[in-house]
Amino acid sequence: MSEELHALLDLLDLERIEQDIFRGRSGGPVVVPRVFGGQVAAQALVAAGRTVPADRPAHSLHSYFLRPGDPAVPIVYSVDRIRDGRSFATRRVVAVQHGQPIFHLSASFQAAEEGMEHQEPMPAAPDPLTLPTAEEVLPAHADRFVHPSVAQRILEARAAIDLRYAQEPPFVTAGEPREPRSQVWFRTNGKVAGAADTPLTHLCLMTYVSDMTLLDSVLLAHGRGGWAVGDVVGASLDHAMWFHRPFRADDWLLYDQESPTSQGGRGLAQGRIFTRDGRLVASVIQEGVIRVPRGG
Repeated sequence: MSEELHALLDLLDLERIEQDIFRGRSGGPVVVPRVFGGQVAAQALVAAGRTVPADRPAHSLHSYFLRPGDPAVPIVYSVDRIRDGRSFATRRVVAVQHGQPIFHLSASFQAAEEGMEHQEPMPAAPDPLTLPTAEEVLPAHADRFVHPSVAQRILEARAAIDLRYAQEPPFVTAGEPREPRSQVWFRTNGKVAGAADTPLTHLCLMTYVSDMTLLDSVLLAHGRGGWAVGDVVGASLDHAMWFHRPFRADDWLLYDQESPTSQGGRGLAQGRIFTRDGRLVASVIQEGVIRVPRGG
């Protein structure tokens, strides 16, 4: 594994401090002065998953971001065992900092079983190996950001993930409204190995990445570049995921994203995640605050 991936896995390896109570930390470069939402969601899913038998992987999660997380202090995750049935288990997780809840998650887990099968076909997308890396894209457009250092900070914060844009990202085409749809390919920067190589780890890694680019499609519809360009102020409000089929986060995954609507200072985006051979492995929906600064 790369050093960056090892550090991310260490970040997701929560400390158990009491029965069904875990402690997590923030780590690495901070792009904005708050904890990255994907980190909190992934850590909360780790906490929930560690109270469920390993043969019951998560099949869905629903969550709300309540307050900005403080990257300087640990996060305490308290798990409630809502239900343990013959096939399904349900957990509720509350993340707390400074005595206040900052995040709430409900997750459902299911024992494997046979059933009816169908899926939408995978959309057309360029091969990931033909696309430029983030190390090639971000520095080339650093002058578009509110400060050139932002590009480097984003690279450092995403160093554990190889994420490649299939089309030009919002910060490149700011000022030019486009179809509200975007695609990225992603995989971890190195193979997940050893004790960390579990189905729960791959679910949590996908959850971590799923919050990185989903609202891009909202920005594209309005020709906005995002917070890094300085033409919007935004934050995730809620996040829901459904895990359909097994996958590995260290193999290429296509994240196909679109926005059906935005209104009232909020934007809605939805995504489908496919393996390279076309299996639909996850669906995602997120709403976020997206406001245009006064005079912007």
